[in-house]
Amino acid sequence: MTVHEAGGEHAGKAGRVATAHPEVRTTSAPRRPPVPPTRSVTRPTVSGWEPAYRYGVIAADVLCTVLVVVLAGAVLQARHISFEALPLLALEAVTASVILGSLRLNRAWDSRVLGQGAEEFRRLGRSLFGSVVALGLGALAAGLPDARAWAFLVGPAVALLAFPVRYALRRPLHRARSEGRCLFSVLAAGNLGTVSDLIRRTGRAPHLGWRVDAVCTVDGRAGTNATLHGVPVVGRFDEVAEQVRRGGYRIVAVTPDAYWTPRRLQQLAWDLEGTGTEMVVAPALMDFAGPRLHVTGVLGMPLLWVSEPSFTGFRRVVKATVDKVGAALLLITLSPVLLAITVAVVADTRGSVLYRQRRIGKNGVPFTMLKFRTMVTNADALGLKLKQVNEGPGVLFKMRRDPRVTAVGRALRRYSLDELPQLFNVLGGAMSLVGPRPPLPEESAGYNPVMHRLLAVKPGLTGMWHVSGRDDLSWEEAMQLDLRYVEDWSPALDAFILWKTLVAVMRGSGS
Repeated sequence: MTVHEAGGEHAGKAGRVATAHPEVRTTSAPRRPPVPPTRSVTRPTVSGWEPAYRYGVIAADVLCTVLVVVLAGAVLQARHISFEALPLLALEAVTASVILGSLRLNRAWDSRVLGQGAEEFRRLGRSLFGSVVALGLGALAAGLPDARAWAFLVGPAVALLAFPVRYALRRPLHRARSEGRCLFSVLAAGNLGTVSDLIRRTGRAPHLGWRVDAVCTVDGRAGTNATLHGVPVVGRFDEVAEQVRRGGYRIVAVTPDAYWTPRRLQQLAWDLEGTGTEMVVAPALMDFAGPRLHVTGVLGMPLLWVSEPSFTGFRRVVKATVDKVGAALLLITLSPVLLAITVAVVADTRGSVLYRQRRIGKNGVPFTMLKFRTMVTNADALGLKLKQVNEGPGVLFKMRRDPRVTAVGRALRRYSLDELPQLFNVLGGAMSLVGPRPPLPEESAGYNPVMHRLLAVKPGLTGMWHVSGRDDLSWEEAMQLDLRYVEDWSPALDAFILWKTLVAVMRGSGS
């Protein structure tokens, strides 16, 4: 049994609960109760697929590493390059061992992160970067300066192969989860509001693998009903461990409630030992995730440390550099495509090739965003007559079958090719490859103080809103995704979004 997160905020509630629950008024350190007699335990029903998937990921990483190392060695042999102090076979063995050892040390094979979120790719990238550094320093220490080039060749090559393979392994897993298989069976225990939110969130994102199958509440009821959003209420908080032993749930998700004092959480953790069930505690005072959140302990008290979001500094310089270099390379690579689209737009209807629109950028500074024209030239005037049939979220005007869109424009929109001129905005510094959606002036004028945080960074050519459904999202959901990106940005998250964007564009989804 493992506790993923524990929030120190519960400590402040202990005094308030002490009057209603006398057992928490003790001032001495709690003593662990004697081990209860052996009882029949129903093991988690989904545990069978977990080791199979984990071993499959390990095998794939080993295969990628060995394949790249052997091919790199073959290239050296073909070019008659050798290292006198170290035979090629030994060099290959050391390289593979360092890379695989770095994956193990950085917990890149932890079953908790496999198949979900950007954390899996963040750990994979950190592991491969660490192995390159270790190999380079090792070559320097061993007096093999020429071997450093080997390290900087093999490491990135393994990354180019391992990242797509990891993503490919996710696809069948996510497909199985969308069909109701390969899911973690969850028992949620908390107040009705927080448990309801958990049920809604897990229902919207089955690819994350959580399915709330049972609920425990303070009194064993969900108001006047026996279910909560269709999920049965099976008992009270003090019956959680017993329900786990009966039902074989994989995860116990403890959400905020005044009942959950540190003493009771500790007792629940003890009671779950031996069940194969993990306990996850949701912090009540914050809504942060990703690299900003760190769990530590001070004098035995579990604390969540939240670091300041990164709006400046070295990582942002790296992001700006990647933006400009990436935009320049994409413009050069896609120049034949840009030329072909230009010819198609001109041949389709009269008017300018580019559509220029005023948008709001970083720190509220306006800029002119470029797109290929996908509508007739008098689209803005016609739009005034169509406002009453607006299908878009928030203040945006959207129609699934907009009569103003040209034949070429429909094809460009389906595959997001009309957005390609925004690479010039990225190259000019007004936009980033990844970021929040660039708002219209009338949108930003209606932003509340929370939404103004979206203007703390450059808007993006793509972002969380793009890879999570785009126009299929509600206005509130799109804003929350962009806010989450601003708060939890990382280079690994950018890489993940860019990859997901490529997949979404190839499928023509959400447009």
